[in-house]
Amino acid sequence: MAATAVRYLRSVGAPTGAGPEAAVPAPVLRAVGEDERAPFGAGEFRRVLGHFASGVTVVTAAGEDGPAGFACQSFASLSLDPPLVVFMVGRTSTTWPRIARAGGFCVNILGKDQGELCRGFAVSGADKFAGVAYRPAPFTGAPLLDGVPAWIDCTVQAVHTGGDHLLVVGRVAALDAEEDGAPLLFHRGRFGRFDVR
Repeated sequence: MAATAVRYLRSVGAPTGAGPEAAVPAPVLRAVGEDERAPFGAGEFRRVLGHFASGVTVVTAAGEDGPAGFACQSFASLSLDPPLVVFMVGRTSTTWPRIARAGGFCVNILGKDQGELCRGFAVSGADKFAGVAYRPAPFTGAPLLDGVPAWIDCTVQAVHTGGDHLLVVGRVAALDAEEDGAPLLFHRGRFGRFDVR
């Protein structure tokens, strides 16, 4: 994964720190001071940002010890050229290391009637794939869930830190969608739908 990122940076002429260019100094790490803390709590942060409606996805991978996946609403397109997407995952996720080891993933964009499927992938410790029909995505072999209106098959391009989350950039290798598939939406802690007319 790191080698892929270095190759990409070299191909666009960006410094990688692996050649004759001067290495970027490591950031100075320090504790957050009391005067730097946010003037609001985590609950207020969630409440306000919950007003932003988002789509819902299930990110999957073909792990060595079986399929892995988790529900994810923090997903977006990032770049057209090259085709890149990004999703965010908590740094404490137990599923993310399995996806990282696979080196690729499939983003399954959920449809309006797939709220229960999402709930099944939002729990920890359970067999999330029990009773779930899927086939291998064409490039990575990650589980492509039956009945999803759209999917994006990706390789891991880069991983960045972002507070208590990781930002995972994927390079799109294959994708497809139904023309009339309506999405599952998440807004203020509840599922909703947007009917395509």
